[in-house]
Amino acid sequence: MKRFAVLFLLILGLTAGVFAQQKTTVKSASAARLLAGKHKLALQWISWDYFGSAVVKVNKGVYSVKGEQKSRENNDFVTVDGFITSISAKEFTFDGTIITKISHINGGVACERKGEMIFRITGKRKYWRMQQIDNPCDVAADYVDIFMR
Repeated sequence: MKRFAVLFLLILGLTAGVFAQQKTTVKSASAARLLAGKHKLALQWISWDYFGSAVVKVNKGVYSVKGEQKSRENNDFVTVDGFITSISAKEFTFDGTIITKISHINGGVACERKGEMIFRITGKRKYWRMQQIDNPCDVAADYVDIFMR
């Protein structure tokens, strides 16, 4: 029985490392400091007047982001949930899930994007914009923006 318990713990320890999230690659410490914390989140179809929020947390060198914006008029929403794999001066790479549900896009059915996406600051803008703007479920451009504090 002891052998089984030791073997089980050994296998558990080895597989835990496989599933652990890798540390975020930080190429710009100032950009990483700017990114950590609470931010406004917006999808243009929902509103430019009121925002949702996204929180970027840092745990043992791993940056994660989770947020949502909900419409005040209907059931439209955007959610962001995943990890930030790298941060540079003007962009970060996100690996996770973004779900948009807009009443007049994709028949009002939620659309899920999964995988790696780039958020970038361009010009003098005060936000990171998701670069993969083409909605994969319909003919539409989605501007998912995370604003600087």
